[in-house]
Amino acid sequence: MTPDSHEKLEQAIDRTLRILPPRRAPFALEQRVRAEIARRAARPWWRRSFAHWPGPVQVGFVAVSALAVYAVLALGGAVPVPAVGAFAGPLAWVEGGLAAGRGIVGVCETVARSLPPLLLYGGLAFCAAVYAGIVGLGAAAWRNLQAAGR
Repeated sequence: MTPDSHEKLEQAIDRTLRILPPRRAPFALEQRVRAEIARRAARPWWRRSFAHWPGPVQVGFVAVSALAVYAVLALGGAVPVPAVGAFAGPLAWVEGGLAAGRGIVGVCETVARSLPPLLLYGGLAFCAAVYAGIVGLGAAAWRNLQAAGR
């Protein structure tokens, strides 16, 4: 076929399809779609996307998230704690929390270094086996629930 005949065929199909009346969705499908739209519209704000949250809550969430990121970075030593600057007075308790966190990390490092590697590898293998078992049990339970629902 030549490109011209392709265009003629396309135009003929387009004309034929345009004269057909539009089809309505099945009534049951239409009702399910409407019910789902109503269910989603009735959800509380905290179950919706971030853009639908109230403005003060969005600002608070961003502020708490920024503080959490700063605390993690300061705990790891990537950011010096005095970098808080103007907020040093009101946020003095953060410095105490970071010091406590560094102490806990230090204790964990000391304990981890004193354990023999074989014990650590065995513990990791045990955790992996337990995780795999839980995933397997969950998959089996899901399969049984799906089979029971048919």
